[in-house]
Amino acid sequence: MTEENQTDPMSANPGAPDSRRPDPGYRRVLLKISGEALMGSQGFGLDPEVVARVADEIASVVAAGVEVCVVIGGGNIFRGVSVAAGGMERATADYMGMLATVMNALAMQSALEGLGIQTRVQSALPISAVCEPYIRRRAVRHMEKKRVVIFAAGTGNPFFTTDTAAALRATEMGCDALLKATKVDGVYDADPAVVPNAMRFDRLSYMDVLSRDLKVMDASAISLARENGIPILVFSIHNTGAFAEVIRGGGRFTIITEEASDG
Repeated sequence: MTEENQTDPMSANPGAPDSRRPDPGYRRVLLKISGEALMGSQGFGLDPEVVARVADEIASVVAAGVEVCVVIGGGNIFRGVSVAAGGMERATADYMGMLATVMNALAMQSALEGLGIQTRVQSALPISAVCEPYIRRRAVRHMEKKRVVIFAAGTGNPFFTTDTAAALRATEMGCDALLKATKVDGVYDADPAVVPNAMRFDRLSYMDVLSRDLKVMDASAISLARENGIPILVFSIHNTGAFAEVIRGGGRFTIITEEASDG
């Protein structure tokens, strides 16, 4: 396993392909975005400028010929786990969180269509007035037609996170990779905003993440990706152009696969 700190040699030219990781040539990918990433500097809700910038990131990858589907969390509007801890029944809180993801999905759809990108929202909870129900074959067909598909309402079941929903949809769609967009440029052994000397990882195995209890995604999501051989790439959504760079094999990111070492 290769570990590195923030002086990673990739940072010298973040747009260049990493020679240790050849151009992966992804055909279809799933982008997982947290709801908090869409808040910007606000403490709650959606920042229209951030939503527009993320839409630009997605549009640039679509323009390169890659099929894209998206899962967006709902923590910027409602977080079921923390509300449940305050006394609300967990299942009810989780369903409310699923509705929050639908709102985020509709906002992203609007931003993408403003850029001329055909987009469909599919919800695991039937809400036919505003979006399609989740139907796997229909979603695959949309992507074959180069439409962006945004999956909302998680798995449609309480007690499962949107990370698990992302791993599930990536598996069902036959995606080549799952890209987790976060606030930092990879996976660290501690929160780098709190621990300045936190160690950054260039590569990890699924078992590394599980055994070290690294908080990049929940255990169910990591296990599902492992069972289906889907690599997870963790990068910062706040770095302009990062999504397209990572798709090309460049930029700064942590890759999680079955084997941790490059050799």
